[in-house]
Amino acid sequence: MFAPEDTLDLESFAHRGIFDGIDKAWEALPRIASYLEEQARAPSDLEGAEVSPLAEVADTGVVLGKGSLVEAGAVIRGPAVIGSGSQIRAGAYVRGNAIIGEHVVIGNSCEIKNAIIFDRAEIPHYNYVGDAILGYRAHLGAGVILSNVRLDRRNVAVLDREGIRHDSGLRKFSAILGDHAEIGCNSVLSPGSIIGRRCILYPLTHWQGCLPADTIVKTRQNQALIAREPSPS
Repeated sequence: MFAPEDTLDLESFAHRGIFDGIDKAWEALPRIASYLEEQARAPSDLEGAEVSPLAEVADTGVVLGKGSLVEAGAVIRGPAVIGSGSQIRAGAYVRGNAIIGEHVVIGNSCEIKNAIIFDRAEIPHYNYVGDAILGYRAHLGAGVILSNVRLDRRNVAVLDREGIRHDSGLRKFSAILGDHAEIGCNSVLSPGSIIGRRCILYPLTHWQGCLPADTIVKTRQNQALIAREPSPS
């Protein structure tokens, strides 16, 4: 489940070269900066994109694909490569070291940094995506947080399905979401989470570890209805 091809469709991704020669998908994360190094020094290329005059896009290090849209109030720092037809909506913040595929949605009040986002992924509302990889058509519900740092600041470990911990060697690593994964609203993925292809996590789920493909995580709340006593007059 750790290999890039176990969770991600590499063949259709324009930036698949970043995964060449690695055994574990998260090993691509520290490669992002060097992968974008040449791009980072070049003047930003916004030709063919629709950029609001009220958006803030760095003068260097940003490439916007044909037909991409950057709305008012969005901020893009370099280096960042954003594919054709993608939308960076109002209030979004792309902090740099971002590889964003084609027809991706980065929505209102979302923050992206040091991330690889495959084509047609949707990060639409109030999401944090740092030190993460999102596969083809992966989708985050509103308020989903991909937590990328342990509270004790030690290296992130990945807990496999046998309960064995694998040191990622990274202090910052949030999650890998396989193709078509769906994460319900206001869920939190703890550092080192790997979600298999086509998985569904119910809203308000806290998840840590590896989830095999085609699995649904049902999160239930225990609720009690109690009659309220009348307030004193």
